[in-house]
Amino acid sequence: MFEKRTGEVITQQLIDWGVDHIYGMPGDSINELIDDLRKRQEEISFMQIRHEETGALAASAYAKLTGKLGVTLSIAGPGAVHLLNGLYDAKADKAPVLALVGQVQSEEVGTGAFQEINLERMFDDVAVFNKRAATEEQLPDLLNQAIKEAYTNKGVSVLIVPDDLFAKKQTSEVMLTSGEHYKPEMIPKPAHLKEARSLIEQAEKPIILAGQGTKDAQNELIDFAEKIKAPIILSLLGKGMIPDNHPYCLGQLGQIGTKPAYHAMKETDLLILIGTQFPYRDFLPEDVPAIQIDNKPDNLGKYYPIKLGLAGDSKETLQALSELISPVEKRSYLEYYQEKMNDWRIAIQEEKRSTEDPLHAPQVMYELEKHMEPGAVISGDVGNVTVWLARFLHLVNQKFVLSGWLATMGSGLPGAIAAKKAYPEKQVIGVSGDGGFSMVMHDFVTAVKYDLPIKMIVLNNSKIGMIKYEQEQMGHLNYATNLGEVDFSKFAEACGGEGYRIESYEELAPKMKQAFVSNKPVIIDVAIEDQAPLPGKIGYQSAVNFSKYIVKNFFESGSLDLPDMKKSIQRLR
Repeated sequence: MFEKRTGEVITQQLIDWGVDHIYGMPGDSINELIDDLRKRQEEISFMQIRHEETGALAASAYAKLTGKLGVTLSIAGPGAVHLLNGLYDAKADKAPVLALVGQVQSEEVGTGAFQEINLERMFDDVAVFNKRAATEEQLPDLLNQAIKEAYTNKGVSVLIVPDDLFAKKQTSEVMLTSGEHYKPEMIPKPAHLKEARSLIEQAEKPIILAGQGTKDAQNELIDFAEKIKAPIILSLLGKGMIPDNHPYCLGQLGQIGTKPAYHAMKETDLLILIGTQFPYRDFLPEDVPAIQIDNKPDNLGKYYPIKLGLAGDSKETLQALSELISPVEKRSYLEYYQEKMNDWRIAIQEEKRSTEDPLHAPQVMYELEKHMEPGAVISGDVGNVTVWLARFLHLVNQKFVLSGWLATMGSGLPGAIAAKKAYPEKQVIGVSGDGGFSMVMHDFVTAVKYDLPIKMIVLNNSKIGMIKYEQEQMGHLNYATNLGEVDFSKFAEACGGEGYRIESYEELAPKMKQAFVSNKPVIIDVAIEDQAPLPGKIGYQSAVNFSKYIVKNFFESGSLDLPDMKKSIQRLR
């Protein structure tokens, strides 16, 4: 007679689905499953993190990097609440993630038991699948369905389980569902492809805006751009999809973007959106026909009024379009903005190669480029650091991961942990500001515990710099943006890793070299001067609002000392 613990069955299902690790924290309402995972640790490892938010952010980053299911678990009550930030990150960036969440004992559900909260209601907004198992017989089928929906809908599945169910016995091998996900290939209608060809052939200044949906179509994207002679702008989530130094690449768009990208977008007569839901309408052209490629038909025209929607996968759709379209021999629009982009790169290089003290973030990016290996994974955080990474760190054949749509601070370290777990043979570098890093710094000890030799660079200006700049941009005086000074290198040593503190240009190269030679987890704490993350193009209203800040600051402090701002503006003109 078949008889197995339900937790044992669930563990085997996870292994069969290809899950090889789980991020989480043990506890009383998930411990039955933890015991079953312990028995199979050679096949499915359990990464004990110090905070459930880190586990959920790591699961999200793992899913973004690999396309595979990221899995995290927690106890009921407080542990479940801690998951939410990471799960919302996965929802926002469309990453398949499974959260296994414990609940109080079955007979106590609904009685207001210790640590009981209404988990189904709490997870309702974040999840594409959100169910609580009432009996052990349901669990195997619910797990299969949860994983399928996470993959199909590219989102979060939450399976809530009173812990006693994991200990109960399954007496039948029969399941209602199968443990398999079948991914369809989508390609647009031939009539729509012909219409797209007509729009492209009529255009004199076509431009491509590509996002994370082109992750598996880099070659097809480049071939298509070269065939129609159109420049490519990448969304932030698309950074690294093609080399930053590729002759067709104009960098990013928006507040983090480049000046050539801004002007080329304003001048275009045909916008081609591929695998992106770029939300910042102010940086997109007005009254220009647009073609959008997306494998989710409901995304077509969601953020921009398109002329034609091509419902299909980026790879197959770009291949089909390239076969239809006659190659363009020469396009002056492309050549003009290639020249402008070369000028921009020269200006950026001048700023990066500065030897001045105090240190600024662009100098750190230049030094980092010397140590990045081919195939490395860069995990970025959110804040001013996002601007420095997007604009100043040139990726050639590296992967890049960060929190995009949710833009949550604290994503850099969990992303680096996940990247090293996903690609143990590759170099992994995290880059955070001191504000973002201090939100999750406790889990640096997780990297030490599991011998994950990540390199964490902390750009430390003792401020939440992006918020400071935002206040100034709104014409407000700074308030509550200064942070206490922390020497993160000493913290690294206290955790059992290595730490390097860099306070001058003279120290930058030798200490960075030392750090990258190490085979331990490392924190490189770089003291940088505060610097406004100026956009590639300064809008009139931003300039007006910033001038309000200057006037207010002058009347309150008598100071008009903004040399850093003046210097940055001059370099980027």
